[in-house]
Order: sequence, then structure tokens, then C-alpha cells
Amino acid sequence: MFGLCDFFAQTCGNLSILFAAPVFNVQLLIDGVLVGAVFALSAYGLALVWGVMNVKNLAQGDFVMVGGYLTWWLTQTFGVSPWVLLAGLVASFALLWGLGWLLYRLVIAKVIDRDLFTSLLATFGIAIVIAQVLNLIFGSDTQSVDPGYESLTLLGGAVTVAPQKLFAFLLAALLAAVVITFMKRSRMGQAIRATAQDPRAARVLGIDTDRVYAFTYSLNAAICGAAGALIVMIWVIQPFYGITYSIRAFVIVTAAGFGNLPGVIASGLGLGIFEQFGGFVLGAEFQQAIVVGVLVFVLLIRQIQQAMNRQVVQ
Repeated sequence: MFGLCDFFAQTCGNLSILFAAPVFNVQLLIDGVLVGAVFALSAYGLALVWGVMNVKNLAQGDFVMVGGYLTWWLTQTFGVSPWVLLAGLVASFALLWGLGWLLYRLVIAKVIDRDLFTSLLATFGIAIVIAQVLNLIFGSDTQSVDPGYESLTLLGGAVTVAPQKLFAFLLAALLAAVVITFMKRSRMGQAIRATAQDPRAARVLGIDTDRVYAFTYSLNAAICGAAGALIVMIWVIQPFYGITYSIRAFVIVTAAGFGNLPGVIASGLGLGIFEQFGGFVLGAEFQQAIVVGVLVFVLLIRQIQQAMNRQVVQ
């Protein structure tokens, strides 16, 4: 009882800080946008796999962790600099591309035409294996990259922005622009969109859908690897943290819908902001619970919308 009272007292105290000092809202808003951009990047990969292949990839966050650990290892080996961080992003993209292609050939291609439970079980197994391998290689301690740069100050020093967060935000925006341009202008991007709309018609038109599926899953893994390289710059990684990023991706894609890139970006930024404000008000220990709560809320809203649509049709 006393613990509950203390919790409410702390929550009310934190809320009063936000009302009494509006500058804290600016700080949380900036941090949420910078972090949410990376969330949106990894969620876009899930939207591709889910929309094109109808595979709910539970290993999404574990791909992110692989990219994060590769970049962290490079900084431990060659030191921390913008060029090493950029090299980590490129290397993570390339390594995860190869891993995604290998996993598609060995596992995903064999379950893509199966029921939902089979694909969920297969990707969950991949997630467990990746987490355990990372744990064996790097240990269970949390890791992060600290460039040691001085924070930028705004509003007379009341608001601070870590340069690595700004760097990660710009790289995420650049990578997203490259992927969007590729999807719109290239022949493979057109083939991916055609396969997502109607796989049977795409095959009739001569599109090799198996090649499209392999490319899509590899691209998703590569995007997640790049997101991991960015996350290790602004947050912490740990072998078993992948599930939290998988949940974030599911929240964003479920809220935005398939093929809705502006919606994915908006949902990613919104989730980042919501997490920052929720973590400040409720406490950092509730930040992960907030993500799960948002997922449950989004699923409930989707169920209500579907029920209303069925009533309208009837």
C-alpha cells in the first residue's frame, strides 16, 4: 500500500515538474524524435517482410543487436570516431544482408507457405539462437559506445543534445531516403511492390517471387543491422534486449499499417516521444512496460476497428 502511494506521489511530482518547467518538455521531445527515428528505421524492415511475405519476424530485434555488437566491436578495436561509426553502419548492413539471405534459404523459405504459427515459431527459434550466440561471444553485460563528445546546448543551456544522437538521426534519415528511392525507382523495388499486391499475378508476369522474397528478407535484416549500429551510439545493447526492439517494431507497424511509410515514420517518432515522456513521468524502470502497454492498446483499437467495419458491411 505504501509502495503504491509512493509511486503515485512520485508520478504526480514528475508531472508537476513538466508543468512548472516547460523546458523539460522540449528536452524530452527532442530526445524522443532523435531516438524514434531509429525505431522507425527498424520497423520499416518489418513492414516490408510482413507486407510482402506475410511473415511476422520475431527475430527483428535480434538482428538489431547483431548490428549493434558489430559496431561496438569495431570501436573497441579501432577506437571511436565518426569514420569508425560510419564503417560500423556499412559493415552491419553488409553482414546482416548476408545473414538474412542465409536464414531465408535455410529456414524462412521452408515455412513461408505454412500457417502463421509455424512462421512465428521459426523466427522465434532464430531469435533465441542469435541471442545465445551473442551471449557466448560478448557476454551478458550491457555495452554502449561513448564518443566522449560534449553535448550541444540550446535555450541558454537548459536543453542539451548529444552529438551522437544527432549523428544517428541524420544517418537514419539518409538511409531511409536511400531505401525509399530504391523501392520507387529500381526494377527490384517495383517487383517487391508487385509481389506484395498479388504474388500469383506477379509470377504470371514473369517475376521470380522466390528471389523477391529472399531479397526482401535480406534487405530487412540489413536495415535492422544498420539500425543496431545507430542504437549502440545512443543507447545500450545486451544479447537479450532484442525482444524489446521487436515489440517496438510490431507496435509501429501495427499502428501505421502495411505499405504506409509516412505512417511508419510518424508512429516511430511518436513511440520515441511517448517512451521519453512515459519514462520521465512513471520512472525509467517502467519504460519497457510502456512499450508493451502501447502494443496492447494498439491491438485493442485494431480489433474494435475491424469489428465496426464488419458491422458496417453487414
